[in-house]
Amino acid sequence: MYILSTKGKTISIFPSLEVNVPIIYLNTFSDEGQKVYEAAQAAGCPPFTLVAISNLDWNHDMVPWDSPPAFKNAEPCTGGADDYLRLLTEEIIPTAEKEINGVPSWRGIAGYSLAGLFALYAIYRTDLFSRVGSMSGSLWFPRMKDYIFSHEPKRWPDCMYFSLGDKESKTRNPLLRSVRQNTEEIQAFYQGKGIDTVFQLNPGNHYNHAVERTAAGICWLLSR
Repeated sequence: MYILSTKGKTISIFPSLEVNVPIIYLNTFSDEGQKVYEAAQAAGCPPFTLVAISNLDWNHDMVPWDSPPAFKNAEPCTGGADDYLRLLTEEIIPTAEKEINGVPSWRGIAGYSLAGLFALYAIYRTDLFSRVGSMSGSLWFPRMKDYIFSHEPKRWPDCMYFSLGDKESKTRNPLLRSVRQNTEEIQAFYQGKGIDTVFQLNPGNHYNHAVERTAAGICWLLSR
């Protein structure tokens, strides 16, 4: 494992011993890259390199535009995704890929919660990623569904993985309650475009088994 840092972000690289394998970029809330990589190995994933980015300004770097707090005592979201995506594509990716064996056979982007929202948004702003994993993605985020339905990605992905906990939409919060319907409609939209995609419903709420759910999504992307 290598650890680098740029512009205050920490980049942890878990390289495969094999050459020319896929590389997956995972934005993390609390530096869970190591746990996710180990869970993916334990699940028997095909060989891949994981690049986990942490020390993110979560409610800024991961969101495409400003939005008021989604629930009580939450921070407002201040749209910094474009700035962070520039850092990711212009600095983090080239730096990380100098450290690995060979050339990645493909690049994927994955994330949990707001990072799952960001993974989806990223394909509308860059053509670097051909596979997307949005695990318990915050697809309740205001105007995101409309954005997806009305914009063209820079590159249509080869495959996309969506998941949610079965209790995530069972809430009194009208914004968060839309998450399952939105996720199912978004997944169906991509399926209608001929993309290999799946929607997985897991037991539990948003905070259950985040590491395992993330690893499961990555394994699915690698198995296609």
